[in-house]
Amino acid sequence: MGSVPADPVPLAARPGLAWLLFPGPAAMRRIAGAGVIANAGIIMTGAAVRLSQSGLGCPDWPDCTARSLVAAPTRGDPMIHTWIEFGNRLVTVVVMVVAVAVTVAAWRYRPAGARRRGIVALAAAQPLGVVAQAVLGGIVVLTHLDPIWVSVHFLLSSAVVALAVAAWTRCAEGDAPARRLVRADLRMLSVAVVPVVALMLAAGTVVTGTGPLAGAAGTPRYQLPLAGVTQLHADIGWVLGTLAAVLAVCLPLTGAPPRVRRLGWLLLGLVGLQGVIGYSQYFSGLPAGLVWVHVTGSVLIWIVALRLMFATRDRGPAIPAGIPPAVAGSAPAGQPFPAAHG
Repeated sequence: MGSVPADPVPLAARPGLAWLLFPGPAAMRRIAGAGVIANAGIIMTGAAVRLSQSGLGCPDWPDCTARSLVAAPTRGDPMIHTWIEFGNRLVTVVVMVVAVAVTVAAWRYRPAGARRRGIVALAAAQPLGVVAQAVLGGIVVLTHLDPIWVSVHFLLSSAVVALAVAAWTRCAEGDAPARRLVRADLRMLSVAVVPVVALMLAAGTVVTGTGPLAGAAGTPRYQLPLAGVTQLHADIGWVLGTLAAVLAVCLPLTGAPPRVRRLGWLLLGLVGLQGVIGYSQYFSGLPAGLVWVHVTGSVLIWIVALRLMFATRDRGPAIPAGIPPAVAGSAPAGQPFPAAHG
């Protein structure tokens, strides 16, 4: 994937919402990047809700309580739990605003004079994912934190992050047939890493839903041996670490592009650090703060694994050579940007 062309009109020089309605390649990439950050961020805040045992801080849905839309005193949970859960719901609103902005920008994005339907589809799936997450969040509350629904809730968030990363990647490349940038076996290995990370994420939700951090006493849990599911999670981590090590070592030896090599080493470093944190949290009694760092690490590994997979192939530049950027970074022909004031 080549470098992203600079926008003909800098963002600072665009009045009003022109940056959103007439995005060039660089602006579209930044907007799509905001989608990645927002969707990853909601996973962090959601993990904070679960690990602080605040999942029922707002015991009703879509209102916080039976009598209040916003945070209000309830029986049983302290107000700090209510504010943590209600704060997470407010973050969902922010994520939806960002998702809608990404969709609007993708619809208006025409780097070579034509709409990129693939990017539009990836962008439009994000607000739909946020809506599905809100519904799942309601099911989680109404089922009193049933671990199956909590796991589905987390995994859907991870899927939406994958869509956001794909949209962010596609903004910087064209629609030419994919061309391998690495040896065929290493390309296949980079693709294989993604489902292994997904499996590790799923196993992690089972570990949390089985152990003490699933919620307060009386919260439903997976009826599984904690040591057994933890060992399975660790075993998947070792498989992932092996794959990451092979990639990190073999990519430089086979002449892979510098960016691919950097992502390979970054993935290996994150997996190694994640392993250290995982064993540390297990042998220290699963402190909530360290587990939250572990969840954060899993999200970063997911993003880097997806980036590595996409980086091992090239689909040409966003604006093919010889084609003037008819709409990229500028208003449509005959509709110049309004004059800036001040």
